[in-house]
Amino acid sequence: MTIQELFGIALPIIQAPMAGVQASALAIAVSKAGGLGSLPCAMLTPEALRTELEAITAQTGQPYNVNFFCHTPPAPDLERETRWRAALAPYYAEFGIDPASVPAGGGRSPFSAELADLLQGFRPPVVSFHFGLPSPELLRRVKSWGSKVLSSATTVAEARWLEAHGADAVIAQGLEAGGHRGIFLSDDLTTQIGTMALLPQVVRAVRIPVIAAGGIADAQGVKAALALGAAGVQIGTSYLLCPEATTSALHRAALKSGRAAHTALTNLITGRPARGIMNRLMRELGPLSDAPPAFPLATAALAPLKMAAEKRGLDDFSTLWSGQNASGCCEIPAAELTRALAAI
Repeated sequence: MTIQELFGIALPIIQAPMAGVQASALAIAVSKAGGLGSLPCAMLTPEALRTELEAITAQTGQPYNVNFFCHTPPAPDLERETRWRAALAPYYAEFGIDPASVPAGGGRSPFSAELADLLQGFRPPVVSFHFGLPSPELLRRVKSWGSKVLSSATTVAEARWLEAHGADAVIAQGLEAGGHRGIFLSDDLTTQIGTMALLPQVVRAVRIPVIAAGGIADAQGVKAALALGAAGVQIGTSYLLCPEATTSALHRAALKSGRAAHTALTNLITGRPARGIMNRLMRELGPLSDAPPAFPLATAALAPLKMAAEKRGLDDFSTLWSGQNASGCCEIPAAELTRALAAI
């Protein structure tokens, strides 16, 4: 089954949900063009989520996707928080920030009963998850509305788990993909492989539709993924320069520069591995470190450094998520890009 049949859309394109660089405008544009627009919800308050959903449903009657995280919030760990702030101490001093003034905390919330209550009034056509699936009770609620459920798998084992636990389709997220890894059955990054190696293995392993994600930036990449058995593709990085995206000026500049050719997995930004363009923090501390506390607690201590540096026009501590293939980034309307990606 193709994703056109599964979701009732015209094109085999899903716009990846990208927290921090988009709101409803990008999702609306993609859905109107015949793809599946996606709204990242993990960083939205319930009030903001309601506003975004109202905007989507007011502006398009086409299917859309809402995306949530499924992590288990960690208990505060004073030892790890202290170690993290010690690693950041030289930067606090450089930018004149008093470490004692920096609060601890998270910034990304997992799917919950409260959010399900809100969603029930909208009954979104597609609900996707990252880091596994929510509790069986919450998943039953989502499916009771008729919503199709997606989640990301970074290994064959994760794909099989998702199928066994109720996913209607699985996103095979290759190592090339930008943003957070969807890894959830293990913390071992050596299990992670590229999209075109992962995709056919997952297709053979499960009966539900498989969506390819990671390193796909143009129509040729879409065609290759479909030839390997994908029911559709999910694309994120290529949309980052679209006018409907809220990508910052610093992030846009990095994507348009030669720096976009060098990305790495890092846990320095949030505490969980995610792929982004190399910046000063990643170079100086090493992109993967045992210093940050567990996801998402690393974000609080970094926030004032990010703000201070960006005021000086520096992206030293900024979130510069990008996949390994930024060649598809175009400063064109999202609808135009969606149609170009599907020109196969």
